[in-house]
Amino acid sequence: MAEITTPAAPIEISLPLPKALHTTAHIHLSLLDTCAMVFLATSTPGDSAGSVKPMGSFIYAMPDRTNPTATISTTIYSSPSSVEYTTRIAKILARRMKVPAYVGCSIDPVGLGLLVEEEMEGVRGIVDVIMQHWESKKGSK
Repeated sequence: MAEITTPAAPIEISLPLPKALHTTAHIHLSLLDTCAMVFLATSTPGDSAGSVKPMGSFIYAMPDRTNPTATISTTIYSSPSSVEYTTRIAKILARRMKVPAYVGCSIDPVGLGLLVEEEMEGVRGIVDVIMQHWESKKGSK
């Protein structure tokens, strides 16, 4: 009989977005043996605690076993303002982790007024933090 393991508690991380003034990225990260689940959102000091933000996009990405540099992705839920950003992060994570990644994200880089270079710096920061946690999880096994 197969042993059922209890997944680790989700990790919650906050970090400032490098070029978006006074904007904090919030990451809710669940790392499982067979996949990763990531939810991303932002907040600014002026946000009220009761304000409701749209869910954003939800993307499933998986590594392509025949081509290690490629990934396959499917949009589960699409929000026009965040679908490209979410897809980019999901594909990067799936390729680097070598497991499927489910990514939900309400970050709208255009709404934050970011240039392409600033947007990529934010993606790099988010991915680097997630990968540090992934590597430490894999190293502890």
